[in-house]
Amino acid sequence: MAEIYLKITYDSSSLRSFSLGGEFMTLLLKQIFNFLKLLNSDTGTYQLASGLALGLMLGFAPFFSIQTLLVFAIIFIFRVQIGAAFLSAFFFKFVAYLFDQPAHYLGKAVLENESLRPLFVTMYNMPLVPMTRFNNSIAMGSMLVSIILFPFAFWGFKLAILKYRATVVAKFKGTKFWKAFAATKVYNWYLTYDKLYGQ
Repeated sequence: MAEIYLKITYDSSSLRSFSLGGEFMTLLLKQIFNFLKLLNSDTGTYQLASGLALGLMLGFAPFFSIQTLLVFAIIFIFRVQIGAAFLSAFFFKFVAYLFDQPAHYLGKAVLENESLRPLFVTMYNMPLVPMTRFNNSIAMGSMLVSIILFPFAFWGFKLAILKYRATVVAKFKGTKFWKAFAATKVYNWYLTYDKLYGQ
């Protein structure tokens, strides 16, 4: 049987690095604006919570990997709020970087488990599967953590959004300042513009 190669190292430089082009930045800023607009509305709770939770998975995944492509596919197919996913991914990239040491130990323990070795040998010799970088201890540990945290993150973000809308947004919209502003022509012009060009 072929021997599996396990890259059990403490090297995350190729896992966390990426660059952003000008067009991508423009799209990102537009999606962040849409995220803030949706956050302060009364709709899209599941879209926002899903985006933030999937952003956690993006943050913990190597940037150039199969799992990153799969998460992006889910975001676009199920119309998840992209701005939420990007903001969450940006934040969790830093969290994942700080978590590299524990992720290394967790991934190393899993990859060196003799009972799982036949499975890893098969996976390593399959097409495309090595592109997940599962044989890297940090990638393996980070992937396991993100999968475990995903459902908790989704429900946690959902509750946080509902709480934010019920307290901060509701309180702000009840102020005299907001009521006066909402009655102006400027605000009405913004609502018309947003309906026509906001998407």
